[in-house]
Amino acid sequence: MPEQANNTNNNSDDAYDFELSLAVRDYECDLQGVVNNATYQNYLEHARHEYLQNRNLSFAHFHETGHDLVLTRAEIDYKAPLKSGDCFTVKLRLEKESRLRFRFIQDIYKDPDDQHILHGRLIGTCLNRNGRPGFPPEIEALLATP
Repeated sequence: MPEQANNTNNNSDDAYDFELSLAVRDYECDLQGVVNNATYQNYLEHARHEYLQNRNLSFAHFHETGHDLVLTRAEIDYKAPLKSGDCFTVKLRLEKESRLRFRFIQDIYKDPDDQHILHGRLIGTCLNRNGRPGFPPEIEALLATP
């Protein structure tokens, strides 16, 4: 299944800013035949990268301009497993956590029945070349968008 990205911005409290459809590959499964728990973090990271690219931004762009986006905390609740060949959607919402931190709320749903597979709350910040936190204007603009 090819990757498919969608913007899903609306005013609901449960709204997501972005969705990415993916499929489980055989090599992502462990001996039990389910997706290895560490692989879910790859899915979440891939969705965050695609989210930025969908807005004509990238982690590489920020690094080249002296800003590195880094995670400082990851909370993940595993609700049900995915298996090889399962199709699923990663949904995310970006929020401002504090003056110097942002928060990604991310959920994975199995297609086509929307079974909730995972809920994640990932906290991050942006560090300049001197290791000091602070947001570049592009991130400030994303965080200011309702």
